Amino acid sequence: MTTPGFDLYLPARLTTSVVFASPHSGCDYTDSFRAASVLDDRAIRSSEDAFVDRLFMSAVDHGAPLLAARVPRAFVDLNRGADELDSSVVEGVRRGGHNPRIASGLGVIPRVVSNGRAIYRGRIPLSEAQARLTRYWHPYHRALQSRIVTAQEMFGEAILIDCHSMPHEAVDCVVRSGARRPDVVLGDRFGASASTAVVGEIEAILTRAGLAVARNAPFAGAFVTQHYGRPSRRQHAVQIEIDRALYMDERTITPRPDFEEFRKVIEAVIAEVTEIGRALPLAAE
Repeated sequence: MTTPGFDLYLPARLTTSVVFASPHSGCDYTDSFRAASVLDDRAIRSSEDAFVDRLFMSAVDHGAPLLAARVPRAFVDLNRGADELDSSVVEGVRRGGHNPRIASGLGVIPRVVSNGRAIYRGRIPLSEAQARLTRYWHPYHRALQSRIVTAQEMFGEAILIDCHSMPHEAVDCVVRSGARRPDVVLGDRFGASASTAVVGEIEAILTRAGLAVARNAPFAGAFVTQHYGRPSRRQHAVQIEIDRALYMDERTITPRPDFEEFRKVIEAVIAEVTEIGRALPLAAE
């Protein structure tokens, strides 16, 4: 299934309660958006989770769906709430209470990309922001909710894996002296969005694959995990952040020569993670 905002890839037969989603890998930059931005073509992509959808594409071969954004994060952020509008970038929006994501310029209509670089010369009309939400945000989340409901109806639970990438330097602030640098950060909002059994199994799978794993620092999860993670209802949401340097050149935004080798590592992880969704008692807590 293809829409202007996302692609939904479905397996020939659904065999697991695990759902994969990649809300920040979209790279369909329109000419009008490029013209409205002060950034060049490379800078505007700097907050994009480039190639993450390709890393997780094999989910369908293991009986799980993959929902992958087409719309770029810099245009509309699918991992933010529809009400997280920034008055500094959208005209006619009232300032609400303090929201750290909005304050940093990373609301649902972002004001900046990575390193705080402004996207626009000025502000955009509220009607334009609302049109983006109508065309891209709401359809994506209807599709995601539908896949979660289907998983729960078929398997009695749903395990959402929200797939992201992080800049290599993102973990500099949490690396302890002498410790191995994390390759992956799992976010479960400090236990609020997924059971400890589910997160523990995912961490063990990643570790067996040779990847160093940290939890919740510096990324604990954003809107998707907060909104969809309801472990008491057997609805688990786990954010996974992968170091971009493992599979791409961050400067040129191109896959590394050994991209395919790393993709196979992730495919092996996917194969084991989908098994969690076939062992229902494990997800209960």
